[in-house]
Amino acid sequence: MIFGSRGRERFLDAVTAFEAAVLDRDGDRSTQAFQEIHRHFQHAGDEEIAAAGPRLAALLSEVPPGPRGVIAVVVGACVERGADARRCASYVFDGLAGALADAGEFCERWAATGGGDFPEPDPGDPDPAVVERVGRQAALGWWTLPQWEMASVAMLNRPEVRTSLGDALRNRLLTAVRPVQEASGHDFKCLVYALLVLDDEPLVVLHRPTGTGYALRMGGIGDNFQLHTLLADALVGGGHIPGRAPSAAEAAVCRDRPGQVPTTGSFDLVAPTGEWIWNEGTPSDIPLVDGVRLLVLDPPSYQRSWPAGRFFPHMTGGLVLERVLEREEAARLLAGCVTKEG
Repeated sequence: MIFGSRGRERFLDAVTAFEAAVLDRDGDRSTQAFQEIHRHFQHAGDEEIAAAGPRLAALLSEVPPGPRGVIAVVVGACVERGADARRCASYVFDGLAGALADAGEFCERWAATGGGDFPEPDPGDPDPAVVERVGRQAALGWWTLPQWEMASVAMLNRPEVRTSLGDALRNRLLTAVRPVQEASGHDFKCLVYALLVLDDEPLVVLHRPTGTGYALRMGGIGDNFQLHTLLADALVGGGHIPGRAPSAAEAAVCRDRPGQVPTTGSFDLVAPTGEWIWNEGTPSDIPLVDGVRLLVLDPPSYQRSWPAGRFFPHMTGGLVLERVLEREEAARLLAGCVTKEG
C-alpha cells in the first residue's frame, strides 16, 4: 500500500509538528506543518483522526486569528470522520462566539464608515482596503465567520453536542448572529437552523378534520419539510388519519438514508393561534402550549412538492408516535385552536 501505517504516522507527525510550531509562535513552521496535515488527512486512519481532532481543537485559542477558522474546519472534518465531538465542541463554540463578536463589530464599523454592499468573505486574507476601513480584528471576524459556521455545524450534527450545549450558550450564540444577519443580509442559515434543532422534544399534533390527537417525540429534525414528511409517515402511513402517505424511501431519507426523493405534501401545518407553520421554517417555530409544542394539521390548501430529505445530511432525524390522545383530550385542545388564517 502506498498509504500504509507510515502514511498514517505522517499525519500525526504533522499534527505534532503543528502543535509545537504554534506554541513556539513560528509562522513558517506552522504553515509547513499545516500543509502536511492537509496532505495526509485523507489517508489517515480512524484512530489517527480520532486522536487529532481534540488535539487540534484544544490548540485553537493559540492559533493566530487569521488561520484559526481554517483549523476549526479541520477539527470539524475530524469530527465528521469519527473524532469525539464532545471533546472538540467547547473550543469550537468559543471560537465561534469570538468570531460573531468581531463580525458584529465589523457590521457597526462598516455602517459608520459609509455602508454599502458587504464584501464577500472569500478564502484567504481580508482585502487590505477592508482592513484599513474597519480594522483587522473586525475584518477577520467577518471573513472567517463562514469557516466557524462550517465547523460549528459539524459539532451540532451530533446529538450529544446539541443536548449538552445548554440554553444559555445556545441563546447567546443566536443573539450574537441575529444582528449580523440583519446588517449584512447574509442569513447564516445552516448555523441558525443547527442551533435551533430540538432533541427529545414532545410534540402534540391535532388533526382537525377527524378531531384526533397524537403525542409524539422528535429529535434531530433540521426543518419543517423534514418534519412534514415524517409526520405523514407516522400518522397517514400508520393508518391513523386519511391522506397521502409518503413512500418508504421518502421517509428513510428524512431519517438517516443519504439522498433526496421527490415528495408531495399531505396537509397544512398550523399553529394553535391560526398562523401557518411554514415548511421553510424549523420545528422550533411550533408554539409551546402548557410547556408542550402544539401543532394542528389541516387538509392541504394546494399541492406542494419538494425533494424529501434532510436539511443537515449528517444529522439523523427521528419522530416517534408515543400515544393516541383520548377523544376528550383532543377535543379540549382543538376547542382552544383558531382556524388557520387565509
